[in-house]
Amino acid sequence: MMQENLIEEIVREVLKSLQNNQASAPACKAQSESKTSLDPARDYPLATKRPELVKTPTGKSLSDITLEAVLKGEITPQDVRITPETLEMQAEIAEKVGRHQFARNLRRAAELTHIPDQRILEIYRALRPYRSTKEELLAIADELEQKYGARMNATLVREAAEVYERRGRLRSA
Repeated sequence: MMQENLIEEIVREVLKSLQNNQASAPACKAQSESKTSLDPARDYPLATKRPELVKTPTGKSLSDITLEAVLKGEITPQDVRITPETLEMQAEIAEKVGRHQFARNLRRAAELTHIPDQRILEIYRALRPYRSTKEELLAIADELEQKYGARMNATLVREAAEVYERRGRLRSA
């Protein structure tokens, strides 16, 4: 009983998060070319106004994610992750209301969906001041670009390497 209450609470939190983050979590396509032309007034938030557009990485719709499905084991952690497509739709909406920096952040987030969580954490740690040499950061940027196609994130890591070098925040080799 207690475990069911905990599961129910978790599912509610995830669904609430999906609804709230639909507008603050977009995906990356190729800058801003989503298949659907979105109108912020009509379509935001996506989870409530256009739920048919939101799919999980496994192809499930938001209506497929129910407490009953969780309890039956039909919903996995992969089913409650955001997709690059959803992030791109969110970025499109953000741009249309003048939030260009937020749209860029959402597109970078979309790129990160293709990278294993463990590797993202390693990169995060490497980006902390005094943790990496410039060469190590540039190698990470190359990996992001070449292995994962994460060009925007690669650019960001290269910029960080330059800034860390100017400010003396690199680890000594």
